[in-house]
Amino acid sequence: MGINLSEKVAIVTGSRRGIGKAIAEELAKAKAKIIITATSQEGCEKIAAEISEKYQVETLPIKADVTNFQEVESLVNQVIAKFGKIDILINNAGITKDNLMLRMTPEEWLAVINTNLTSVFYFTKLVSRFMLKQKYGRIINISSVIGQMGNAGQSNYAAAKAGILGLTKSVAKEFGKKGITCNAIAPGFIETDMIESLSKEYVDNLIKMLAIPRLGITQDVANLALFLASDFSSYITGQVINVDGGMIM
Repeated sequence: MGINLSEKVAIVTGSRRGIGKAIAEELAKAKAKIIITATSQEGCEKIAAEISEKYQVETLPIKADVTNFQEVESLVNQVIAKFGKIDILINNAGITKDNLMLRMTPEEWLAVINTNLTSVFYFTKLVSRFMLKQKYGRIINISSVIGQMGNAGQSNYAAAKAGILGLTKSVAKEFGKKGITCNAIAPGFIETDMIESLSKEYVDNLIKMLAIPRLGITQDVANLALFLASDFSSYITGQVINVDGGMIM
């Protein structure tokens, strides 16, 4: 199944590393123009240059605080000014600030909610204006299995990722008649920086419970994102697709 995105413009939030970087690279392989976003301009420029050289595609690095509406609006306007359209939006930016409920501070709660959930609202609101005009768009939100099952010490993260699921379905219903699809990917335990903080014993016990006994890799998520970003997925919307090795069935 050959996917060609050579005429498409894609924003990937939080694309400096991990799942976001893997998705940006997969879309670049399909020849999409990629907007790299992160909180560091140097980090954005480094990844953008790397992807541009490796896949021979046009990239645009833009530093932005995804929790700041004005900065997100500026980012979207810069993309429109350069490319004239936005076809694909990958809402991936996310952080964790784990703590037990009784110890969690309001600052820890708001930091995760604003980065992981409010940013999805900001980007979707601002980008959808242009998608509606062109009557085409692919919005893909990166949630988590934690948003479906919860996890002790992660009430802020679970709430944000669960919120993404409701937002995804609502957006799908609002925009489906205008040629815009909106779906969510819920990764399980993927080999990223977040996994490195877990003990080997915990990870080993986790793997034993999976139908596919291994941790996922970022490419597993990127492969699905590429499909959902393509026209092969034109009749799929409002769905939550787990990439979790059979963790939740």
